Amino acid sequence: MALTPQSVSSGSDADQRYAKFDERKRKRMESNRESAKRSRLRKQQRLEELTSETTQLQNQNSICRDRIDSVERNYRAVDAENNVLRAQLAELTERLNSLNSLTQFWADATGFPVDIPEIPDTLLEPWQLPCPIQPITASSDMFQF
Repeated sequence: MALTPQSVSSGSDADQRYAKFDERKRKRMESNRESAKRSRLRKQQRLEELTSETTQLQNQNSICRDRIDSVERNYRAVDAENNVLRAQLAELTERLNSLNSLTQFWADATGFPVDIPEIPDTLLEPWQLPCPIQPITASSDMFQF
């Protein structure tokens, strides 16, 4: 069979189509590689951001735990001091009642009138103050972390 210009041109057309197809396939593969590379870079960048954020949050968490521990220690110290003060209040109230009883006994025995005031409820129940306008004093170091 002899090559005619038509068969040569059709063979050439097929080669051109395959060449165009191969070129498109090569460009698509290269584009996919670039896209995958960009995707990996974005993923790596996101991973680094999340790692940094994790470290930052762990540091903040540690600071918060330290503050909580400090507040708990201060609370325990103040609670212990309050318990001591309550015990002292109870002891002093009992002493005052005993002294008032002795004074009343002495007044009854001697006939000498003595005015013995009752113990105010505010001493027995200090949380029920009659004058809520009075400021409650506190030192600034009580609230430091």
